[in-house]
Amino acid sequence: MAMVDIGHIRESLPQEVFDYQALLECLRVYQKPRDRIQRLVAKGDIVRVRKGLYTFGEPFRRQPVVREYLANLVYGPSYVSLDSALSSHGLVPERVETVTSVTTGRSRRFETPFGTFSYRMLTPARYTAGVQLVTAAEPAFLMASPEKALVDKVWTDSRFAGARIRDYGPYLLDDLRIEPEGLRLLDAERLAAIGQAYESPKIDNLLRFLRSLRAAEDNA
Repeated sequence: MAMVDIGHIRESLPQEVFDYQALLECLRVYQKPRDRIQRLVAKGDIVRVRKGLYTFGEPFRRQPVVREYLANLVYGPSYVSLDSALSSHGLVPERVETVTSVTTGRSRRFETPFGTFSYRMLTPARYTAGVQLVTAAEPAFLMASPEKALVDKVWTDSRFAGARIRDYGPYLLDDLRIEPEGLRLLDAERLAAIGQAYESPKIDNLLRFLRSLRAAEDNA
C-alpha cells in the first residue's frame, strides 16, 4: 500500500483551510484514515480548527490563515460584522481580538487555535441586507458594510436601550468611540435599506440621529 505523507496532502489541497471530506479523500489508501488524521494533528502537520475543519500546520502553510475567512467557515451561514467589521472599516479605534460575526443560526462562541470566534443571531430578513464580499484579501470573505456593521452593533448591544434619540450621541461617540466624521460618511441610502429590513424603533432612532448629524454639518 502506498504511503501518503504531508507533502502529498499539501500538493493535493491548494487551499490553506479544508474540510474533513477533502482530507479523507487524500487518505483513502488507508484502512483507518481517521487514525492517520489523529496522528497528523498530533504531529502538528495539520491543525484542527473545529470539528470537520482543518488547516495546515505553520511549516506547511503557503500563506497566512485569514481569520475573517476562517470565521465564515467555522460557523455558518455567517459573515463578519459588529466590532470586527467596525474596526476593519476604521470606525472604531481599537483592534478587536475576538472575530465577531452575525448568523441566521443560534448565537455561538468557539475557542480555536486561531482565537475566539463569536456569532450573534439575526433573523433572515435582517441578516441579508448590507453584506459585502471583501476581495482585497486572499481568499475573499464576507463582511458587513460599515453601515450594516453599525446597525448590527446597535441592535445586538443589550446594554443600550436606544429609546431616545439624544442617547445616541453619548453611546456612539463616547462609548463606542466612533468619530463624528466617520458617522457622517456613512451611505444614507444603504442605511435606509438596512433600516427598512430591521423594522425596529431602536434602529429607526439610530437613523434619525445620523440624519441629524449630517444636517448639522450641512448647516454649519
